[in-house]
Order: sequence, then structure tokens, then C-alpha cells
Amino acid sequence: MCFEAKRLFRLALGPVLMLVSAVALAAGGEVNQVNMSPGVTEVSQEIYSLHMIILGICTIIGIGVFGVMFYSIYAHRKSRGHEPATFHESTKVEIAWTIIPFFILIGMAFPATSTLLDIYDNDDAEMDVLITGYQWKWKYEYLNEQGENVSFFSNLRTSQSEIYNTEQKGEHYLLEVDEPLVLPADTKVRFLVTANDVIHSWWVPELAVKKDAIPGFINEAWTRTTVEGVYRGQCAELCGKDHGFMPIVVNVVSKDEYNEWLGTKQSEAAQIKELMAQTFTLDELMERGKAVYDRNCLACHGAGGEGGVGTAIAGSAIATGELGGHLDIGVNGVPGTAMQAFGGQLNDVDMAAVITYQRNAFGNNMGDMVQPIDVFNFKKG
Repeated sequence: MCFEAKRLFRLALGPVLMLVSAVALAAGGEVNQVNMSPGVTEVSQEIYSLHMIILGICTIIGIGVFGVMFYSIYAHRKSRGHEPATFHESTKVEIAWTIIPFFILIGMAFPATSTLLDIYDNDDAEMDVLITGYQWKWKYEYLNEQGENVSFFSNLRTSQSEIYNTEQKGEHYLLEVDEPLVLPADTKVRFLVTANDVIHSWWVPELAVKKDAIPGFINEAWTRTTVEGVYRGQCAELCGKDHGFMPIVVNVVSKDEYNEWLGTKQSEAAQIKELMAQTFTLDELMERGKAVYDRNCLACHGAGGEGGVGTAIAGSAIATGELGGHLDIGVNGVPGTAMQAFGGQLNDVDMAAVITYQRNAFGNNMGDMVQPIDVFNFKKG
């Protein structure tokens, strides 16, 4: 009996090993993607270790239980003349298979509890970043005094040509943004995660951070890594038609590089204030407006203003109608539709530029302009 079982096992083992080897060779380095990533933070590595330990325990238990079960089914089948035994329960066996799993679970609970306490330890953060989810982008605001006046939106950078297969897809297809979140290395950063419209989820696997972004509610998470690099993630909560176009990119740099970047962003914020008092030419507004349109409007209104999810801009009654009505829709949106209120998402310079662009592009040729001070005055009412 035992000899025949071993012979059948050897016969089955060869093809299985050949199949596994062929799959591994075909997949190359990608075969590692089936497993959890160790990440680059202490917490992510704790989670990875916990995952591997518990996976190992479950694998050993599974092999033992199923091995005994399949052997018993094969070696004691009726066709071989075995008669079923008649016996009652064994108190010793029942006590054993109750106590042993209990201690196994207790053994797993200790490291799991320690890891959970680390995950939720948001105290003593050296800097705070408010993360707000929008359909379909992220807004980052640096809340500490050093990062005062630094806030920006992070949008998908993948071109429409790649999305619609008229251009070869890049290495980071749908995982690239125009403005990454920049963090200093070896710094404990607390994330305050919320949303403006619907539920999103901010997820960066390498940093072991995954928090739901819920309107009207703030969730907390934190990270700290000494490993500089670029880490990518995605929105992990279905949030509408462009859910798959909502990537996250975190750039971890040295503290010196971070301070340099922060100074640049603060200078840009100061420049925007200076631009508020400037009167732009039509060409200047059109150039800036096209960049704003491509970044914020193109996905819904189309590359040529032909419309799609959103209404058409080309020849529309809005873009060729009364200027105040057009500005009102841009600033306040249209409740109950996909048209968001961009008054809080774009600065006054960009709002003036994109309204001007829509009224003078796509064959509209209205010839009028909106200046930043016009947007400012409109918002003030």
C-alpha cells in the first residue's frame, strides 16, 4: 500500500515541478509579484514578516491535514477490502486538537498585536500632510509651519494617446502624475486623509499606507522611511468612471533636497500672488489656459472640446454665451452633475486662463478675456 502510494506521488511530482519551473521561467522577475512586497518602512517589513510567518504556519498545517486525509482516502478505500472501523470519540484527541490550535493562535496574536499598535501609532509626527481625494485627483496640503502656503493637486500625467492606444504605453502607464507628493527621508510624516466628494482610498503599498478618504471625516496614518526613491500607488476604492486614472506618486528625498523643493514651491505660491495684480494678453492667457485645460478638463470635455462625459465646449451655449454664466459654472460647478466646482481647485490666475481658453479655442473665437482680478471679484461676490 505505502509503496504504491509513494510511486503515484513520484509520478505526479515530476510534471508538477516541470510546470512550476516553466511558469517561473516565463514570468522571470514578475513571479515575485504574486507575493506581498516587503516595502521600505519598518511597519511594511513587520507586516511582510507577519504575513510570511502566518503563511508558513498555515502551509505546514495544510500539508499535514490534507496529506493525512488524502493518504487515508487512498490507502483505506473499500476497493482494497478495508472494512470501516467502529469506534466512538477520543477525548484525548479532541482535547489535543482544541488546545494545539489555541496556542498556535495565541502565538500568532502576539506579533500581530504588536504590528497593529505600530500601525496606529500616529504620535510624535515631525510633519503633517492633509490628503484630500477628489474625482479624480489628489490634493496635498503641508500643514506644519515650515510648509505653510504649500498645497497642490496631483493629476494623472499619462497622455490620452496612450490611453486610447494611438501611442505606445510608457513604463509607468496610469501610474504617473504631474505633481508627486515629496517627503523628506528619515522623517515621521502623519497623513490626514479625507475626501471632497465620494469615498476614495489612498494606498501606497511600499509605504504600508492604505486609508479610506471619506467626506466629512479624517483618517490618520503615518510613514517613515530612510530609503530614498519613488513609490507609486493608486486609489483603492471604486470612486466613479475614472477611478483607474487616479494614481499616487510619492517621492522620498534627502532633507536637503526636500528643503530646496519646499522653497521652490513657496516661491511659486508667492509668484501667484504677484500675478494676481498683472494684466495678461490674450496670447498669454491662451497658452496658460491650454495647459490648465489639458490637465483638468480634457478627460471629460475632450481634446478638441467635442465633449464626452462632460458637455461639448466647441460651439456650446456656455462657452459662447454670457461671460458671467461661464465663470459661475467654472467656479461653482453644476450640482448633481459631473461638473465639479473648480473655484477651490484652481487659483484665480489658472481659472482666468482656462475660461479665456475655452471661449477662444475649438472654433469659439469670442475674442473676450478674463483677468485674475475678475475671478477674485466674482468669488468675493
